Amino acid sequence: MTGMSKATAIREAGHPLSKPDREAILLELQDVLASPHFCNSKRYPALLEYIVEKTLAGEADLLKERTLGVEVFDRPASYDTNADTVVRYTAGEVRKRLSLYYHELGRRPRIRISLPPGSYVPEFIHEPGQLDPSVESHGQPATYTPNSHVFAAIDGVTQQHGETSLPAFAEGAPLAASREDESRARTPGQRSARTRRRWIALVAAVALIALAAAGWRYRAVQPRTPLDAFWTPVLHDQSAVTVCIGGSVFAQNSFSGVATATKDVDYPFVSMQTASAVAQLSALLERSGGATTQLQSAATTPLTELREHPIILLGAYNNQWTLRLVQPLRFHFSPDPNAEAIVDEAHPGARWARDPSLPYSSADDYALVARFRDTTTDSWIVVLAGVGRNGTEAAAQFATSPHYMQLLRDQAGANFSNRNVEAVLKVSVIDGKTGAPSLMAVHVW
Repeated sequence: MTGMSKATAIREAGHPLSKPDREAILLELQDVLASPHFCNSKRYPALLEYIVEKTLAGEADLLKERTLGVEVFDRPASYDTNADTVVRYTAGEVRKRLSLYYHELGRRPRIRISLPPGSYVPEFIHEPGQLDPSVESHGQPATYTPNSHVFAAIDGVTQQHGETSLPAFAEGAPLAASREDESRARTPGQRSARTRRRWIALVAAVALIALAAAGWRYRAVQPRTPLDAFWTPVLHDQSAVTVCIGGSVFAQNSFSGVATATKDVDYPFVSMQTASAVAQLSALLERSGGATTQLQSAATTPLTELREHPIILLGAYNNQWTLRLVQPLRFHFSPDPNAEAIVDEAHPGARWARDPSLPYSSADDYALVARFRDTTTDSWIVVLAGVGRNGTEAAAQFATSPHYMQLLRDQAGANFSNRNVEAVLKVSVIDGKTGAPSLMAVHVW
């Protein structure tokens, strides 16, 4: 027995938590996984759920980088952890997203899940003030670290080794007394007050469930507009959306008069048509719930910044990510920069290209509007890209217009909001000005 001046915790063999503790942690886990920080991803929820469940099962000692790579991310047992950093990268994102989730929660949860830096073992923290003040152990707080069955008391109270009836969850949390001692400690008045609080909480919970059900029924009988149906999967609870735009440099020998700007170009420019597309998207995002627009240059955006976040790609032949990410789709852009066109993988003879015999300012343009879940980035991608810059402007007009979205839904089907969709547009161009787009082909899968 040793007195201690401040809270400490000693890690030993895994200790299974009591059933109420496990249930409380698992309920909190489900709330976290349902949040927008995790629900739009596959990778982050998979890692968080795995490490929490293993820790609750007393198997935290198995949470090593290689084991996680094999068990969670299907890597071979012999994979090189230095070359493939999927576990470290994902753990860092999980750690960051947990912090953002609790920062934005707006309330203090009874239990908070955290992932300490440099560790794959989560901690479960009782937030101060969230416990009933009558639940205490001789008035002394104690600490609990997952993977441990040692509780370190404070201010001269002895450590307790071995099993315990009701462990606290983390550093700074009070050590709960047994239910029997707690019951004896309460007066009849305290027990009556506690009973009343439980009934009030029960009535409030029933009322909230009824309100939620009413809201669900209202949404069920009030169908969303086609415009909502197109954007909801992408903008679901997002506070900011990244718009990745292609940059250009002047090239007089090119049919369009410009060429793609590389990352070595210090000052690329965007056309007036691209600026118009950005303005239309910003207005839509603001109306759709206040999401802000973050602009990034395609030439300097790495793949890691595209992962796990919905992203809008503007432009085709001046945007490397558009060309790369739509390549596996049925409708995509020809990889030949000297034969710029949209092609149809299902019908190799079909192509949509500007007429090179006409001046660029008078040749009709073509565009691709696509919304799909990308397997490379594990995120929703929206592509608004023309063969030329007029097509990009028209694609943005099409994707932000209730009228055009209604036309798209008429061809794609009423349930297109839950599916991937592509549409090829034809765009009239007169004296360099972008005209109205028209639908040429639609593919849904």
